[in-house]
Amino acid sequence: MQYRARLCHVTVRICNGGAHMVDQHTESGGFPSVRNASPEAGGTPLVGRSLGLRGALNARDLGGYRTADGRILRPGVALRSDGLNRVTAEDLGPLGALGLRSVVDLRSMAEVRETGLDHLPGGVTLHHLPLLAPDFDIVLLVRDALADHDPERQRALLGDGRAAARMAGLYRWFVTDRVARERFAALLRLLADPQGPPLLFHCSAGKDRTGWAAALLLTALGVDRETVLADYLLTNERSAPVVRRVLDDFGARGLMREPELLLPVFRADGGYLDAAFAEVAAGWGGFDAYWRDGLGLDGEVLAGLRANLLDDPGAERGGPAPGGRLSPR
Repeated sequence: MQYRARLCHVTVRICNGGAHMVDQHTESGGFPSVRNASPEAGGTPLVGRSLGLRGALNARDLGGYRTADGRILRPGVALRSDGLNRVTAEDLGPLGALGLRSVVDLRSMAEVRETGLDHLPGGVTLHHLPLLAPDFDIVLLVRDALADHDPERQRALLGDGRAAARMAGLYRWFVTDRVARERFAALLRLLADPQGPPLLFHCSAGKDRTGWAAALLLTALGVDRETVLADYLLTNERSAPVVRRVLDDFGARGLMREPELLLPVFRADGGYLDAAFAEVAAGWGGFDAYWRDGLGLDGEVLAGLRANLLDDPGAERGGPAPGGRLSPR
């Protein structure tokens, strides 16, 4: 399910808790505040590198992050993005240059039917692993808010933490729902397959479903929680100018007296990620048990991820062998 509104030449697509703005180009760059990242030759952290796609502003490389045992996530093997259904003809060149073997689309069947299939270069295998949370229909929430122009009813629907609570519920659903766990586990198995990477995974906004998938992957590889959070929040840096324009337009057109009530839906929030990890701890006692009993994954999958995505461990590092304990929890 999807809501689409044409506002001052900005198309807003709100899908499962994400808003994707498609008319602004974001230059490549990282976020220097991340400590746990490998530096480039000039000393700049090589993290959060934008793929420079005009039709997918939140497309970026997960390469450059450092694990607890000192290994580095190689650039160009695991990539995350918003939807690829609006990539331009000019984007196909950069996409092709990535050498992708696989793309995983986490959008629901309804989203694909309404907005279209991914536009991909030749030779890429597309895997569709649809995720839809019927009990946390963020699309319906936003549609109801925009359809009812009464400020008091909008506040009753979204205000006093209600929108944020709905988003946190969505993230807990990612952890607890059986089908959702199966979908995320299938993505991780593809990344662990020798024939899987280079692999790009995405949903519509590249924020919620994609954000939790990236958090699972980085945590499994041993990237610390602070860095996992920083990668998750980078979505806000990429989309902030357009989100502000859209909310300003909601106000200018009289759709909402307090358009900022929708910010909890449009933005990544560390509290949402915390809710998901808290659900992991509450239901399974920690990430190791969730990996095994929640996701149904084993040491062989973990070893495959490390072999495919991390740099070769140097003898001088003295790090643990692949397939060991997951860290951090």
